[in-house]
Amino acid sequence: MAAIAELDEMCFGREAWSAAAWEHEFERVTEDRVVLVADEGAVVGYAVLLVPPVEEDVVELLRIAVAPAERRTGIGGQLMTAALARCAGRTVLLEVAAGNESAIGLYGGFGFDEISRRRGYYAGGEDAVIMRWRETA
Repeated sequence: MAAIAELDEMCFGREAWSAAAWEHEFERVTEDRVVLVADEGAVVGYAVLLVPPVEEDVVELLRIAVAPAERRTGIGGQLMTAALARCAGRTVLLEVAAGNESAIGLYGGFGFDEISRRRGYYAGGEDAVIMRWRETA
């Protein structure tokens, strides 16, 4: 858990979740909350999904991160593939900082489309881009 919190700090800085928040997140891991971890001898990436009961259609990708030294190695794609495999037949929503072009590119490559923006959502006034994925047949 400490390794995930450290990675989160490295990737998100001021927007990182605290160690206590991560502990709380892991305590809540149930059939409706899925935490995926990429481990190459050390934690190099993670994804957190909020997956409601089957009768509800929308899954939320709460968080995904890859260590800076491991980016562009396919780990982000592997995490997204594993996450989306858990979402068969459902819609997936996420939010991302408008300036995070590499993440927006990754999501777009998996078929996510921008559906709206939250103006000034992040510290410093940066917009949040809301993106949606729907499984295609």
